[in-house]
Amino acid sequence: MLDIFSGKKEEKSEEKPIVVADIHEKNSLVISELFSLGIQVKFEKLDVADFLINSVAVERKTISDFLSSMISKRLSQQLENLGQYEKRFLIIEGIDEQNLYTEKEKVINSNAVRGFLLDIILKYQIPIIFSKNYEDTARFLDILARKPDKTSSSLRMKRKTLNKKEQMQFILEGFPGIGAETAKKLLSRFKTIKNIINSEELEKEIGKKAGAFKLVDEEY
Repeated sequence: MLDIFSGKKEEKSEEKPIVVADIHEKNSLVISELFSLGIQVKFEKLDVADFLINSVAVERKTISDFLSSMISKRLSQQLENLGQYEKRFLIIEGIDEQNLYTEKEKVINSNAVRGFLLDIILKYQIPIIFSKNYEDTARFLDILARKPDKTSSSLRMKRKTLNKKEQMQFILEGFPGIGAETAKKLLSRFKTIKNIINSEELEKEIGKKAGAFKLVDEEY
């Protein structure tokens, strides 16, 4: 943009990537590192996850917190809740600073830790990232925040008043295996929820996912 008075071009300010962080993360070193990397951080009280970046939910645990919450079984509930997001992962921080298997060894066996890590991947179907320290964690989040979000985001975790189209999408996303992209595809094709449920072409359209709608015929 040309400044007609000075004859100089004004540089267009680049919009900073945004990371939504839970208020409990406010004093963490990860936050200060994100600021230094040029990330805009917004603090909210999040019921699920520690960070929301684009449409990705991120649960962050230091090794000490991971082991403690594993023992108390608090982590199991957090992982269940994290599963509400289509895109999510767990980041375990501090592998350069603390041994994952010797901390609290008298309380928890190393193989129990390994078994739980397998459960996270196989039972909860949540990917795990191991970071070296808080700086490494912040760099993962920084890269994620700068990646373009090209996929449809789910409405089932948004706390707002939904318009008619969003309400229809929200209802469809409640069926097992029906995510945001499938819901939008079906609504674009069949126009109404009634048409979707009654369609004989549903299996041809979305394959095995069509079985999710058999739920409407089940008794409570």
